[in-house]
Amino acid sequence: MSEQTLRKLPLRILPPALLATRRGALGGKESVHVVERHARAYRHQWVMLVSGFFEPLFYLLSIGVGLGELVGKVQFAGMSVGFTSFVAPALLATSAMNGAVLDSTFNVFFRLKYAKLYDSALATPMRSGDLALGEISWALIRGGLYACAFMVVMLAMGLVHSAWAVLAVPTALLIGFAFASVGMAATTFMKSWQHFEFILLATLPMFLFSATFYPLSVYPRPVQILVDVTPLYQGIAILRGLTLGVVTPGLLWHALYLAVLGVAGLALASRRISRLLLK
Repeated sequence: MSEQTLRKLPLRILPPALLATRRGALGGKESVHVVERHARAYRHQWVMLVSGFFEPLFYLLSIGVGLGELVGKVQFAGMSVGFTSFVAPALLATSAMNGAVLDSTFNVFFRLKYAKLYDSALATPMRSGDLALGEISWALIRGGLYACAFMVVMLAMGLVHSAWAVLAVPTALLIGFAFASVGMAATTFMKSWQHFEFILLATLPMFLFSATFYPLSVYPRPVQILVDVTPLYQGIAILRGLTLGVVTPGLLWHALYLAVLGVAGLALASRRISRLLLK
């Protein structure tokens, strides 16, 4: 049986030997239908779509007007920078994380457990990998809109100090990819809404301690090591270096960390959807 014929057959009628060839893939062009479906669904709910932009904006404005005036300058990479300029790229990274996690956890859980959207999709030539890639792609589109708007605000406030900042939006998408993939993979293990407390338990400490508001050097050495291995810190380190003009080869390692994490999360999410829906 050719690959083209195999892809046209509904998954539920395939024998196990052939079903294995359709499981666990990272997705392909069929994933665009998931993005199209979500775009159509949000046509009349655009207010919900843009609401996620305002939380980090309020944080930025409150810090710039209030706390930034009290703190003044902070030391970063041997230079003195304004506190608001120091915090702004971290809030951009946090915005990418929050948007990706919310979209790939709560919404995916509802579609998986209650709307049964994925059961219907897998009765078509679409694969589990297409579903995972489509959901993550939609999360990245939302995250990209937020990142572009946030960068416009940063430019208007004079918080961008380097031409390297043109890479900030692609970096925000990379952060979103990593967290959306892991978030979707984690959601496939959840049994009830109460389990989402673990999501908050993971994201809130990362937001507070991933050098978001303070340089990494202020922490004791054991805490520095712990912070240094968190995914949000990788994104903050890249964005802070790009917007402040401190670009070193070490930023590539941070980017590689996020890329590997994203691919691993995507593969796990695809596998888990196959196991849950194609038993």
